[in-house]
Amino acid sequence: MEVSSKKPVSRFREVIQAPKKVVRDPRFESLCGTLNVDGFRKRYDFLFSNELPAEKEDLKKQLKTSKDPEVIEDLKKRISWIDKQLKSDSSKRTEAEILAEHKKKEREKAKQGKQPFFIKNLISGRNDLLKSIQISRDLANLITSWSKGERRMLQRTTDTCRTVDLTTLSSQLNGLTLLH
Repeated sequence: MEVSSKKPVSRFREVIQAPKKVVRDPRFESLCGTLNVDGFRKRYDFLFSNELPAEKEDLKKQLKTSKDPEVIEDLKKRISWIDKQLKSDSSKRTEAEILAEHKKKEREKAKQGKQPFFIKNLISGRNDLLKSIQISRDLANLITSWSKGERRMLQRTTDTCRTVDLTTLSSQLNGLTLLH
């Protein structure tokens, strides 16, 4: 039926509402529970220990036999992705081991009656930072004994290369000769 154009249209029209789709993201839903990182690592450890290295070797074989440049590029991307996954997994494992060791030491100190030292999340989130705490203390002692030029050089390297972590910085600085 057609609506007459002579009558003014009411402001509030009856509109049939379509049912709204509810999208749920399991990362943020409380219905899905919380993530157990240790359990996840135990359940999916076979991927990082067996599957990904085997896939990487298979892709390398395909890369040698392939002649199409697009296929070669895709294979290289996939190999680099696998390398990143394996590297991040190993760094996460070492970080978890370091944190577990630190927590164990702090529990022992607390049992002896000493004040425990709790690591902030920002500090513990950086890779190998707990290992490099001692290195940074040593570097701080070395920096005070350096000449002005060496301190400027260190400042330039830290200003221009913000991604340099303390372990690579300390390995670079071990090659420097200290001027007295």
